[in-house]
Amino acid sequence: MTVADLSSQALISLALADAFPNDAIVGEEDGALLRTDGAGTIAIEVLGHVERARPGISFGRVVDALDRCGHPGGPTGRFWTLDPVDGTKGFLRGGQYAVALALVEDGEVVLGVLGCPKLDGSLFVAERGHGAWTEALEGNGRSQPLAVHPPAMVSEARLAESVESGHSALDDGARVAALLGLRSASLRIDSQAKYATVARGETQIYLRLPTDPTYRERIWDHAAGWLLVTEAGGTVTDIRGRAFDFGSGRRLERNDGVVATSGGALHEAVLGAVTQVLEG
Repeated sequence: MTVADLSSQALISLALADAFPNDAIVGEEDGALLRTDGAGTIAIEVLGHVERARPGISFGRVVDALDRCGHPGGPTGRFWTLDPVDGTKGFLRGGQYAVALALVEDGEVVLGVLGCPKLDGSLFVAERGHGAWTEALEGNGRSQPLAVHPPAMVSEARLAESVESGHSALDDGARVAALLGLRSASLRIDSQAKYATVARGETQIYLRLPTDPTYRERIWDHAAGWLLVTEAGGTVTDIRGRAFDFGSGRRLERNDGVVATSGGALHEAVLGAVTQVLEG
């Protein structure tokens, strides 16, 4: 957690409250640290950042905006998922990160947005049933449709994976790549920007293989990216080939890991290789 995480989440929560006052938010952060920090450095810095966009806002409103993001999720109703700085370590090292927002209605992701300042300064948007597109974050008004780019042969696919070994079993990922005969070096970047690279055809596979069999992914880490790849024509499942269940709470309780691909035969080949590595 950083000052950027807290400031970003507070601002987005406030904006959503203005536009959709009855909507709930499933967010990564809450106001606990600011309440305990009081007049400390972190609280002062967060309030200062929020005040630049919201002049005169009170400290209490900032804390309330963060606490508003504690919705439990679930299979019914309408709520937003929010990761204010997805890929915090990437952000701190000056690498890839994303601001990730998605709208879930009755367990289905219907809108996904990824802001990726370090990925060509791009904004990625997907609407269920209406496709996916990208445009510049500076808002020049020009958008381009997104479409996955399936490889001619499995061996020509390129793999995207996490930088942090704690996020994905990278050794197992290397074994999967070897089984598939992948020729290109993998693209290792932080955050849901990996989903964006699949959606725009820069990569064809994104793997997030469990490092702990009991761990369940948090929905705000995948909702926007899942819809982006899906609407760009790709396929996203867990490592068992099961569809993601975004109505199971704050985590993907019924899913293990992530396999995102450009779809078709490639997805089946990747699932087969993952099964062989993890169960062989």
